[in-house]
Amino acid sequence: MARTHSNKTSHTPPQQVPESSARNTATANRSHPTHEQIARRAYELFLARGANHGHHEDDWHQAERELKLGR
Repeated sequence: MARTHSNKTSHTPPQQVPESSARNTATANRSHPTHEQIARRAYELFLARGANHGHHEDDWHQAERELKLGR
């Protein structure tokens, strides 16, 4: 016996985040940057140094420090 599935989906309206929560999230993101954010900034530092290889760890750590400080 075949089962039939309902195509009905429940739609809940998006909830708005209070401004103070949004501000706290921005602060939390600044103190805990994502891997992608660090990688992007490290690449910018690499390019700023003339794209010379061999300093990727220095670039990574500097990018991490800058993003944690909110620069």
